[in-house]
Amino acid sequence: MMLKVFARLTLSLFFFLPIAVFAQTASSIIPDSVKKQDTIHQRDLIDIAKSLVRIPSQKMKTEKDKKLYFSFLPFGGNVPGGNGRALITSTTAGTYLGSRETTYESTANFAPYWNLGSRFGLPLHTSVWLPGNTYTVQGDIRFLRYPQYTWGLGNNTDDDHRTLVDYNYVRFYQSVLKRIRPYLFAGVGYDLDFHSGIHSDEQSTDLKQFTGYNNGTAGSSFSSGITFNLLYDTRNNAVNPLPGAYTNIIYRVNPTFLGSNNYWTSLYVDVRKYVPLNPAKPLQQNTIAFWSYFWTTFNGNVPYLDLPSIGWDPNNRSGRGMDQNRYKGRSLFYFETEYRRDITENGLLGFVVFTSVNSVSGSGSLFTSWHPAAGTGLRVKFNKGSGTNIGIDYGFSKGYNAISLNLGEAF
Repeated sequence: MMLKVFARLTLSLFFFLPIAVFAQTASSIIPDSVKKQDTIHQRDLIDIAKSLVRIPSQKMKTEKDKKLYFSFLPFGGNVPGGNGRALITSTTAGTYLGSRETTYESTANFAPYWNLGSRFGLPLHTSVWLPGNTYTVQGDIRFLRYPQYTWGLGNNTDDDHRTLVDYNYVRFYQSVLKRIRPYLFAGVGYDLDFHSGIHSDEQSTDLKQFTGYNNGTAGSSFSSGITFNLLYDTRNNAVNPLPGAYTNIIYRVNPTFLGSNNYWTSLYVDVRKYVPLNPAKPLQQNTIAFWSYFWTTFNGNVPYLDLPSIGWDPNNRSGRGMDQNRYKGRSLFYFETEYRRDITENGLLGFVVFTSVNSVSGSGSLFTSWHPAAGTGLRVKFNKGSGTNIGIDYGFSKGYNAISLNLGEAF
């Protein structure tokens, strides 16, 4: 058992340590010139709305003194991983709890949805940065009724070989990290995943037999664990990252004395890099962004719905152009590249082009089969103060395509 743990840890370090070291070079630090520049020459939908109703423009000093940025977007669209359309609202709030020179933007995103039937969700993501970035508090709370297709484990299942799994889901993740050196934070957290009412909506299908997996495929599953977190972050805006770097390592332990059905552990390593192509104009978007994560589980006792799965990263943003949950396994490797560019000089309109690839282990080994996706999207500046964009993306992969609408960038 220890040899398997050591092998997987070694594999994760082999892939991510070189990237993490590269990310921590001096060139990844956000320049002071970026932090100090204002948005006087930028334009957003709020400016357009003011001009349409002829609201007099305010002096720039009011924008500099503004403490809270608020964005709200109601829309209809497809909820991934299931069938039918849904009514979705997305609300994003951002504020600075300290000086912008020394403190990152704190954000909260609430995006409830309902498909006018059995599927609904109440997800809330929070990221709080205390003055001077001395501490950061990260939260993820969800109450979901979430029927979703599953294709079982591994790389080689056919697109048509699927079944709809119905379940209720409660998630409560909270972590507190302390700065131990500039841009580097360490801390602990608590993660809870409770799935109930797990069953296949197809009466002739036994989920345990369909997936070939024994744990958490019927009734309920409960996972309760402690996390050990290491974070390196030179971005001062997670909603629309400026040039910088990000590395997040989470090791989770789920002991039975905390209520878990079985003892199991997992490792999640997330690395991102943002490379400006025109550093002389830092507020004009012309950036190549890279994102990669490696997510693996140890022991054989992980509940089925807690296994690594495409689109189930912490922010549910991976795998654009793929059906969420399409690939699930004991380990998952993901890599995505995106080019971001403004169309207009005032930043009101922009576009992105992206491509990604992933591999999972299930019936076979990791890296034996690869699954690509690609797409493009339009960006409209919703709130220049917080940097919030409306993102309209079209993505496609083998046997699937979709249009998604979000507030904020995918990563």
